[in-house]
Amino acid sequence: MRALISVSDKTGIVAFSKELADLGVEIISTGGTYNTLKNEGINVIGISEITGFPECLDGRVKTLHPAIHAGLLNIRANAEHQKQMKELGLGNIDIVVVNLYPFKETILKEGVTLEEAIENIDIGGPTMLRSAAKNNQDVAVVVDPKDYEVVLNELREGRTVSKETKFYLASKVFEHTANYDSMIADYLRMQRGDRALPEKLTMTFEKVQDMRYGENPHQNAAFYMEVGKTKGTLASAKQLNGKELSYNNINDANGALELLKEFKEPTVVAVKHANPCGVASSDTLYKAYQKAYAADPVSIFGGIVVANRKIDAETAQEMAKIFLEIIIAPAYDDEALEVFKAKKNLRVLQLEAIEYVDALTIDMKKVGGGLIVQGKDTLLLKEEDLKIVTDRAPSEKEMQDLMFAWKLVKHVKSNGIALAKGGQSVGMGGGQTNRIWATNQAIEHGLEFLGEEGVRGSVMASDAFFPYDDCVKAAVKAGVTAIIHPGGSIRDEDSIKVCNENNIAMIFTGMRHFKH
Repeated sequence: MRALISVSDKTGIVAFSKELADLGVEIISTGGTYNTLKNEGINVIGISEITGFPECLDGRVKTLHPAIHAGLLNIRANAEHQKQMKELGLGNIDIVVVNLYPFKETILKEGVTLEEAIENIDIGGPTMLRSAAKNNQDVAVVVDPKDYEVVLNELREGRTVSKETKFYLASKVFEHTANYDSMIADYLRMQRGDRALPEKLTMTFEKVQDMRYGENPHQNAAFYMEVGKTKGTLASAKQLNGKELSYNNINDANGALELLKEFKEPTVVAVKHANPCGVASSDTLYKAYQKAYAADPVSIFGGIVVANRKIDAETAQEMAKIFLEIIIAPAYDDEALEVFKAKKNLRVLQLEAIEYVDALTIDMKKVGGGLIVQGKDTLLLKEEDLKIVTDRAPSEKEMQDLMFAWKLVKHVKSNGIALAKGGQSVGMGGGQTNRIWATNQAIEHGLEFLGEEGVRGSVMASDAFFPYDDCVKAAVKAGVTAIIHPGGSIRDEDSIKVCNENNIAMIFTGMRHFKH
């Protein structure tokens, strides 16, 4: 029995190779792996002794040779194959242990060049893996060091690797090479700066964790990260306290972070069941949290809070007064962490690049039979497209509130309405089947928690145009003084007329923000 061993990741390879040798397996190896095994006193045959041809071109050509691939691909039960092997003087290779050039590690390095990345694209390794995996009825192929012990156990017991295990190992190979090739294709596409959606979309993700269950206990679930695209995302967050994140935790926290990234000033976003319930900005994070809490002190209970500034002890003490599932911030004072760690189940995450937005990323949703893909909604509005359509223009303060409300409504489920005032969410209505229900919901929430004085003088944002003037009339009744929405309805003039009659300022953005 012969094994060909050529690995970049040398984790456990010496111990594995020593035991193979003790079991009577002849070992063939290449380059750095050959030297590593030789230096450990393992009897190893160089690849050139098998091929009769030297490694060349700086090691680019080593294993791409008929003596290797015939040894992998010949079918042992095929008499004609065996006759040809004998005539050619070639021997079988029964075990292949290969892992690939570190392409992922290379492209993740700071300042890596395109040339360096390309040089770390493995050619011979994937070819050997695919040959061995194709012929898995005769060849055991190992790409993951975690499987070394699986192979050794079977060799110890029966001097062979079972067909079932060989098939399992082969399936892992094709997962591995598919992941490797997808990573290369994605990297090269990014280097071209290509934002077009390709004709064939192949992406690769790596498992971060298994989860106890998904949205509901009867659904299995796992969290996967997108290689090389984790900056500013939950995949790169460091958990400092609390239980493991659940499926719903990650989904909800992701939505909270997306909204938080709209703000530069100290801001706190509270989310419950993927819906923002309290959002506020101020000159300090402490004040921002107080305002966010006051906007909806009921829904925030058991929710998720994210902040874009370091959390200090004073703010932590306020947050700790209620039950929260998760807190995420770029940093924490030592005293703040002590406050949070007193609650053993509170999940506390540190996300250093919390403000980072990847403009090249895409949104995907799995649907029956396929996938719908779109560019990420990273734009807020284009200032040159803003159009004041009423007799009265908004005041400077109203304009600030309108921009705040527009950021909110972009992240409220459609049909979406957001009320805001003084850097604070007043009320939000989302996920409704018609816009007047969303409007009424936002007003009712504002009245419940902030009262008439809190709602009066607020501004309103709508993620899409008003098909009728009913929403504007509801806003007038509530005391709203300015409105921002995309415009474009055939009945826009009806809404504008109501605004003019009631001294309300209205702005068209020309940009819609549906969120389904």
